[in-house]
Amino acid sequence: MKRIIGAAAAGVVAFSGIYALAASLNVTSNTLGAGTSVTASCTTDTLTVGYGTLTYTASVPGYTLTTVTITDNATSPSWTSCKNLAYKVTLEGAGNAQLVETTGTVPATIANTTGSSFTTTAFTAESASLVTGVAVVIGG
Repeated sequence: MKRIIGAAAAGVVAFSGIYALAASLNVTSNTLGAGTSVTASCTTDTLTVGYGTLTYTASVPGYTLTTVTITDNATSPSWTSCKNLAYKVTLEGAGNAQLVETTGTVPATIANTTGSSFTTTAFTAESASLVTGVAVVIGG
């Protein structure tokens, strides 16, 4: 009987500790943890991503790219809150596998004019035929 009571007491203590730990997890736009959070964007405009200059590479063989261009085609673009924020661009292949990634900072000089854009920092040349998607994060 003492063993059963002891085991029950130990279970209550262990559960209380785990519950308290879980209750202390917070997720905000500036932290990473278990949970979900809606975060604000630096712009509500829809941004488009295009390939940078394609170069024929005989060793591939085929065309490769080393940059992408991010463009805001809104009538009245709003880059203001995005200026000087860090960005990360990931090119994805089959099954959303990461092919190559680059990071940088949104230029402070980007204009708020229709079609305004910036080109990412260069990444390792990647075969254009392997790219099936792109992921872009600005901020944080």
